[in-house]
Amino acid sequence: MKSVARRLALIMGLGLILGIAAQPTQAQSLAELKARGSLKVGMLVDFPPFGIINTDNKPDGYDADVARALADNLGLKLDLVAVTGPNRIPYLLSGQIDVLVASLGITPERAEKVTFSKPYAGIRTAVIGTAGTDFSTPDKLIGKRVGLARASTQDIAFTKVAKEGTLIQRFDDDASAVQALLSGQVDAIGCSNVVVDQILKVAPGRFEEKFPLSQQVQGIAVRPGSTEFLGAVDKFLVELKTSGKLNDISKKWLGAPAAEFVLKTN
Repeated sequence: MKSVARRLALIMGLGLILGIAAQPTQAQSLAELKARGSLKVGMLVDFPPFGIINTDNKPDGYDADVARALADNLGLKLDLVAVTGPNRIPYLLSGQIDVLVASLGITPERAEKVTFSKPYAGIRTAVIGTAGTDFSTPDKLIGKRVGLARASTQDIAFTKVAKEGTLIQRFDDDASAVQALLSGQVDAIGCSNVVVDQILKVAPGRFEEKFPLSQQVQGIAVRPGSTEFLGAVDKFLVELKTSGKLNDISKKWLGAPAAEFVLKTN
């Protein structure tokens, strides 16, 4: 009897999960946000300098500063919510957050699930591996172990060019992939230029960039159908760029003004 009850419970639980998943995604409106008085922004906290936990144990970084400016522009109190690479889009679509400022690269695949704003940041991804090894092309990585942060821009880019026989190992975040590289668990990883710079600083001479994967802009993501909200976000970004404030944020966290391809407002 107990086993039957367990099976019934599992079936009922699965039905509930499927029922929730089947519900249509609800668009976000400015009126709802104004009524609540706050803006829940999802951001990564394991992707420095875009997203970090600061010495006060609070989310900070490039994305946090953009999120603060957005909330201030809309006249709303900011509520930063930590997300991960794999769960950031599900968090948005399920209504746990209102918007993503989470280093989300604009791709056709992601644009089928969420609606993107104009670019607010840009990133370049590449493969990095042990210095002196010939990993100059995807063919050279056949039989080698390559680490990737699951569902990341570099995961998508490398998977497209990877040759059969490449041993891809996926991790929950960039920090885990980097640790795998440093410990010798993998031979190479795909990562952003920001992460490449960090690796070269903490382990000088041990690793080197092998070949580029992609150059991509990042956008603020809202739920599909949130036309008015998206319009307000895009207007905010145009003002952030033309006022020079985005350059200030970029200089603060990246050490250089925003890239020209990011500053384009169209």
